[in-house]
Amino acid sequence: MMAALSTPAWATADVSPSSSIGSVEPDVLWKVVIGGIVVCAFLASVLIWIHSALRRTKRAQLRRNAFISSALNNLSQGLMMTDASNRVVFYNRRFLEIYGMSRADIPPGCTGRDLVELRRQRGLLKLTIEDYARKAREPDGCLTELPDGRAIRAKIFRLPTGGSIGIHEDCTVQCRLERELASTKQFLESVIDQVPVCVAAKNIEDGRYIFANRAFEQFSQMSREQIIGRRPGELFGDETAANIAAADRAALLAPGTTHRSELVVRRGDDKRILESHRVVARNDKNEPQFLIALFDDATERRSLSLELEKTKKFLELVVDNIPVSLIVESARDGRYLLANRRAEIILNRKREDATGLTAADIFNPREARLIVARDEAAIRKRGAMTEEHPISTKDGLRLFLTRRVTVMGESDEPQYLIKTYEDVTDRRQTESRMAHMAYHDGLTDLPNRAAFLQALSQMIEACRDTGEEFAVLNVDLKALKDVNDVFGHAIGDKLLIEVARRVHAVARGGVVARLSGDEFGLIIDGKQPEAGRALAEQLAEAIAVEFQIDGKSIRTALTTGISVFPHNGSDPASLLANAGAALFRAKAKARGSITFYEPEMDQQIRDRRVLHQELSVAIKHGELSLYFQPQASSGRTVDSSEIIGFEALARWQHPVRGFVPPSDFIPLAEESGLIVEMGEWILREACREAASWPKPLQVAVNLSPAQFVHGDLVGLVHSILLETGLSPGRLELEITEGVLIEDFDRGVSLLRRLKALGVRVSMDDFGSGYSSLSYLQAFPFDKIKIDRAFVMNLGRNPQSAAIIRAVIGLGHGMNMSIVAEGVETPEQLGFLAEQGCDSVQGYLLGKPLPIDKYDGIVGRAHDDVVESVRKTG
Repeated sequence: MMAALSTPAWATADVSPSSSIGSVEPDVLWKVVIGGIVVCAFLASVLIWIHSALRRTKRAQLRRNAFISSALNNLSQGLMMTDASNRVVFYNRRFLEIYGMSRADIPPGCTGRDLVELRRQRGLLKLTIEDYARKAREPDGCLTELPDGRAIRAKIFRLPTGGSIGIHEDCTVQCRLERELASTKQFLESVIDQVPVCVAAKNIEDGRYIFANRAFEQFSQMSREQIIGRRPGELFGDETAANIAAADRAALLAPGTTHRSELVVRRGDDKRILESHRVVARNDKNEPQFLIALFDDATERRSLSLELEKTKKFLELVVDNIPVSLIVESARDGRYLLANRRAEIILNRKREDATGLTAADIFNPREARLIVARDEAAIRKRGAMTEEHPISTKDGLRLFLTRRVTVMGESDEPQYLIKTYEDVTDRRQTESRMAHMAYHDGLTDLPNRAAFLQALSQMIEACRDTGEEFAVLNVDLKALKDVNDVFGHAIGDKLLIEVARRVHAVARGGVVARLSGDEFGLIIDGKQPEAGRALAEQLAEAIAVEFQIDGKSIRTALTTGISVFPHNGSDPASLLANAGAALFRAKAKARGSITFYEPEMDQQIRDRRVLHQELSVAIKHGELSLYFQPQASSGRTVDSSEIIGFEALARWQHPVRGFVPPSDFIPLAEESGLIVEMGEWILREACREAASWPKPLQVAVNLSPAQFVHGDLVGLVHSILLETGLSPGRLELEITEGVLIEDFDRGVSLLRRLKALGVRVSMDDFGSGYSSLSYLQAFPFDKIKIDRAFVMNLGRNPQSAAIIRAVIGLGHGMNMSIVAEGVETPEQLGFLAEQGCDSVQGYLLGKPLPIDKYDGIVGRAHDDVVESVRKTG
């Protein structure tokens, strides 16, 4: 059985090779074979078809790859691709061109990291590989500047397969344009930032600011970051936002592209006025897109404009009211362009009618020729010209001070001629009188000491080296003080006038002068001493005749001292001093005597030295005292004249000599310099006394010229005011023109510093000096004191009244008050009150007395005591 299982069945059967193969039929076998062949052929054809299809697909893929490769190689950007293993699988030609590489530079199997390192080695990248990879994956990519100046921006993107693609773009032109654009933008913004006008731009669609320059920041007091992106309503108050919106609407509705307006805005609590220009910017469809506002803070300019207008009106008002005539004419044709109201006096017509006319149209031919000639001379000079000439007016021929000034135009050619005319007729008449007064005594109209010394100097020059002689007589009038004390100064003054008349008559037209209160000086030529003695005797005889004055009989006499040229001196001062020494000896000998100078008379000088020493001791030991003389407002009567202050006067009670007149020791103090120490004592005592008065009355103190020269006068006054507690406004410092004669500039400077302390400054003895008018122009005095000589002569000499009127008018015209000294009669008081004199001083109002005699006036006694003192005064 085992054998049967292991042996094939067909091996045991009987097989016939010729008819069958085993048990299979031949035709079946052929069919099987043929079927197998068919199947094989089919499979072969299928394989051939698959192979053909694969080849076609591969060719298509190659063509597609070639197309893609060609397209990628022709891109303007460089491409570099890596697979998931970071191996470089593709890079195009542009990539190689950008970095100046060839395919041979990139070995097979190169990774992206190797390629970046290759660029680093060639200096094409300065970043580390990590920094480069990080920046390249950012949205803006990594911008690299190559050594040749090109700028390459690289961006790396991840692929879904895990690889990456790098895009490298040459953006050199774009970067340059961006830099240029940024530079241009920065330049424009810088320019606009430097513009001093505020500039702001806003989007019309939403009204938000899109630009603001630095000026806008400064004006709004907000930063640019706070402004941009916000609307006006978010930045400013409701009122300001509404005004801005109204200006915006007006600009949008305006027919042109620009609109000018003014609007008021508030900046905190401050209201500002803006001058605005708004420009509407339109798009290509002519639709409004942006609104640009340019505005300037016109608040100060508007204020200045209003101030300018006010100033213009003020100047017009000033020009119309200046106290001189003003005319402006064209330098080209001489036609009048402007004239003030005062000029109508000269033009003899209203100023409106003079506009456009010339001098030939206005003045008579002779005056017109003169005026035109002087105008042309001033224009040729191209500077200032000043002259005086008469002009006919409705009030007659008047003298005018004319000043011409040429105004040059932009082409440096004369354009205008400005002329001022000042009527100086009255002033010149006053100055003429003042010039006469400078060398003449106001009471007797005789030459004064200055004129006498001048004449004496001329006489010396004429006689020097000729052998001729002449005598100088110093004549003293006896008992003048007694006449004043008994009959009053009015009678004493009339006596002086009569004495002067007789002396002048005896001198037969020779040189006669009044040297001081009761002293006269004469010069006589001829053989000496005979001629001098003869003249002295004739004078004594003439004066010995009794005087009849106002019904009173008065007798007096002359005492004469004589010096002879050249024996007793060769200069005016020596001759006059020696004549004075002889007079001093004559007085000591006997009143009415005649004495010639002798050398031993120098003892008088020694005596004066003794008096000087005693005066020095008196100042130190308190022998001096102060008397006070009232100053009152000018009323028509004494009762209506209210006391407003006092003048402090020094008095000396010598323990041996007795009462020493101020006329003796004040000049001595001036000559010796003791006046500085004495003046300080007087000032301190006067201020101390005045500070104690219950009533705040004025106190006046005289200052000597020597006090201005020695020491710190301003500091002294200031310290005394602080020490005594006296209000500066109550102190009045009286000076004479001697303060200004020595050193004008220094004197004026000190006076201004004194006035700055608050004290009042007055000019004493006005009219008795040489150049008072020029001093009044240089310094604004508070008060002018008319010299007593003019007041004493009222009613006898018409010139005195005229001079007083002129001085009052002059002072009031310069805003200075006037006080008259030496008032001793009701008639004098009435005249001064009628002429507008502000205040008066004199024996009629009260004598100089110790202050306790005036306790009632200063508020320390009853009124009946005051009245008693004024009546006895």
